[in-house]
Amino acid sequence: MLGVALAASAVMGTGAGTSAGAVGPEAGAEAGFGVGVGFGVGVEAEAGVEADLAHHGHVSLWDGRVGVWLVSENHGPSDLSQATVRLAFSEPMAGGQELPTACLWSSDRVVSCRTGELRAAGGVGELALDLRTAGLPDELTVEITTAWRDGAAADRNPANDRHRVLVLATGDPYVF
Repeated sequence: MLGVALAASAVMGTGAGTSAGAVGPEAGAEAGFGVGVGFGVGVEAEAGVEADLAHHGHVSLWDGRVGVWLVSENHGPSDLSQATVRLAFSEPMAGGQELPTACLWSSDRVVSCRTGELRAAGGVGELALDLRTAGLPDELTVEITTAWRDGAAADRNPANDRHRVLVLATGDPYVF
């Protein structure tokens, strides 16, 4: 348990734990979020332009706290100027929590975050969230999906950027 707490605090990089931090090239950017049409789809893709976006990481739940560590990768072959990842929680989060500049609250259960630029075959964006739930759930589920991506690219392998994770309130990291 101590190892999980230390790993969570090192990854999340937060002091008091009441706010969340983002890392990566877009962490301090003031640019706006992309808004897509439909679920997981941006504007119609140009012929032949493809970017395989993947999200991986882990989620932990303990004492009404949720820790999320997320890495977004572009396996190519084309670059992405940005994408938006959506994290939907089955339990409401406590109000008044600050999010990283790259993120916004879509509702009390949904956080949307932009990835920043992801170059082909190696572009990586990292995100760390330290959130409080409204109550003390024994478990929750988190759905991680790509809500929007640069309209110039199609993703012919959407399975690696859509995950549903059941997280028990043990403090253990549940990997996706």
